[in-house]
Amino acid sequence: MKRALLFACAVSCVAATTQTWEMSGYQDFSRGRMAGLSLTRDGKLTPGPAVNTIFDSAQADIWSVAQAPDGSFYVGTGNRGRVFHVKQSGESEVVWTAEQPEIFTLIVDPKGIIYAASSPDGKVVRIENGKVSDFFSPGARYIWALALAPDGALMVATGDEGKIFRVTPSGQGSVYYETGQSHVTSLAFDAQGRLLAGSEPNGILYRITAPGKAFVLYNAKFPEIRSILTAPDGSVYAAALGGGVAKKVSAASAAAVSSGSNLPVISTTVTVTADQQSGVTPAPKPEAPKLAAPAAQTTVVSPASTVDTSGSDRSSLFKIWPDNTVETLWTSKEENVYDLALDGSSVVFLTDAQGRIYRLEPNGKTTLMAQAGEGDATRLLASPRGLVAATGNLGKLLRLDAATNSAGWFESPVHDAGTVARWGRLSWRGDARGVVLRTRSGNSARPDTTWSDWSAPLTATGAAVTSPNARFIQWRAEFTGASGGIDDVTVPFLPQNTPPAIRSISVIGAQAPASSARPAQAANTTTSYSVTVTDTADSSGTTSQTISRGPGQQLQVAWVGEDPDGDRLIYNLYFRGEEETEWKLLHGNTTDNYYALESDVVADGRYYFRVTASDRLSNPAELAREAEIVSAPVIVDNTPPVVTAGAPRRMGTRVDIAVDAVDRGSLLRRCEYSVDAGPWFPVESSDGVTDSAQEQFPIRIENVSPGEHLISIRVYDGAGNAGLAKAVVR
Repeated sequence: MKRALLFACAVSCVAATTQTWEMSGYQDFSRGRMAGLSLTRDGKLTPGPAVNTIFDSAQADIWSVAQAPDGSFYVGTGNRGRVFHVKQSGESEVVWTAEQPEIFTLIVDPKGIIYAASSPDGKVVRIENGKVSDFFSPGARYIWALALAPDGALMVATGDEGKIFRVTPSGQGSVYYETGQSHVTSLAFDAQGRLLAGSEPNGILYRITAPGKAFVLYNAKFPEIRSILTAPDGSVYAAALGGGVAKKVSAASAAAVSSGSNLPVISTTVTVTADQQSGVTPAPKPEAPKLAAPAAQTTVVSPASTVDTSGSDRSSLFKIWPDNTVETLWTSKEENVYDLALDGSSVVFLTDAQGRIYRLEPNGKTTLMAQAGEGDATRLLASPRGLVAATGNLGKLLRLDAATNSAGWFESPVHDAGTVARWGRLSWRGDARGVVLRTRSGNSARPDTTWSDWSAPLTATGAAVTSPNARFIQWRAEFTGASGGIDDVTVPFLPQNTPPAIRSISVIGAQAPASSARPAQAANTTTSYSVTVTDTADSSGTTSQTISRGPGQQLQVAWVGEDPDGDRLIYNLYFRGEEETEWKLLHGNTTDNYYALESDVVADGRYYFRVTASDRLSNPAELAREAEIVSAPVIVDNTPPVVTAGAPRRMGTRVDIAVDAVDRGSLLRRCEYSVDAGPWFPVESSDGVTDSAQEQFPIRIENVSPGEHLISIRVYDGAGNAGLAKAVVR
């Protein structure tokens, strides 16, 4: 059954018959790039919200963003540690430049007062009416998150020691909770005013109800709780991922190096033990940080330990219900969820895959709302005028306008036809009003200057693809109106048929061994003998091989063929003698890769074997291709040497016998004798080397006792055939 299934698959995957590349459904379309479009969960491309740039910081990253009561935004950047005020008109100004390179977090209170924190080894400042004042210094390496408590206190999340500080409005701070983790990465307050905190590297989400008192809501399989979102009904949404802290630490380190600061190396070891009675993982206690001497010129900061999630999910979005039960809403092996926001009754989240923004409806349906086209997205928040996303490289602030976009595009992933292909007619399904498609092709895996230009618009389904024949192809859909949608796109193509190849041919027989450690057993010993020619061998320089076949034995010819396209092959086997001019068919139209000849089919002589392979089973006759290979010359020798023993000459206890041997099919290889059916003893030829078709062997036997003795003589040729003779000594 398994072989039948594999065969069916092989036949369906042929190369030189028309094939189709079809893209349909959410998974297929999610592998492409798009702008101004949305992708529904049922796999439909439709016009989406416009994504407009409202602020360009000209900085490496925007790490944090908050909206003020008047609708303006405050933005914290990386590399140069600046806080910008972005007004609704689009104008911006720098309100603070920190001594440290990164502003990982900032917050605006209901009165419009800004709290911004710098890292590494930074502090929290208070910005009011344009005046900046120092507010709180936690003495921590990093400040990752800020949150305002219902009573007006400011909560400060730090690393490398994973502490949360509570700071009063007057700037007096104290440790509120020590997680035992390396970093506290996110903060939020739930509907009941309880503090929620996410950590790294063990991905623990805490609910903290009082100083020093916490309950573990969830322990994720990912290293970091990246973002926390609370809903009015008491539910909590959280995004978990791996490597986010390490990325920020790396950015801070690089910025610190470029600014010439000297930072120590800190490593932290965290041990987590389970409470056997409660089943809840308690907050682990860290070992004392180990401070190492900094390098003379450069600074390296080792990030907190992370979990290797290669080959598994990279990030996850989950929901904790008011009864503490947990439900996973979304996972991905390719994308990291970086931030969450609540937009009406829906949860929206931002990933690092070209700045994708997803909407998760209450019914669980997920829609890819927009793709910002930026390689690194960091923050997301909801505003009255639409969702706002912050990006890195370079740091920009983008807004999704609520009005449907009037134009957009989608670029498919590149498709590999496997070989140069001829393109057919492109077709698509859906409401194609205001939609045109284009194609381009090339022979490099990624589109570059060697590819063709985008084709002229294809305005109707079934239009012929005009892009040049090539191995790779890509299509692009352009939405020129507010309506329209695409459900499915199909590109038929006919790949160029690649010829098959025969990698080797082997002629296999059985022969006696050329030598034996125990001559008495040689006559009863046979070994397998193989002559192989590969497709790179030069037959003119290949030594002829000799093969013998005793009665009832077989001569086997085997070969190895393959097809780059996976086509099924059919073979023909031919042979001819050295003096012959035409090939004779031995076995034809076979899918086997071996053939056995009966013992009497081939007489003694010098032969060649030829195998041809064709892929016509998988291709039309006019497109089928062939390949062939010819073996090295093979000498078939079934006739033993003729051995003639001269009259024995006795001289005392010594006996001399002159032996002549000749073989018509191959060269002689060995001579040996036996006295009175005793052990066999080797004899070398008179010229010292046994290497001719005719040889003389002088046999000299010492210490022969008086009386009659039988001397048996055996001579082998290159094919292992043995000729026998005897002499009687009296």
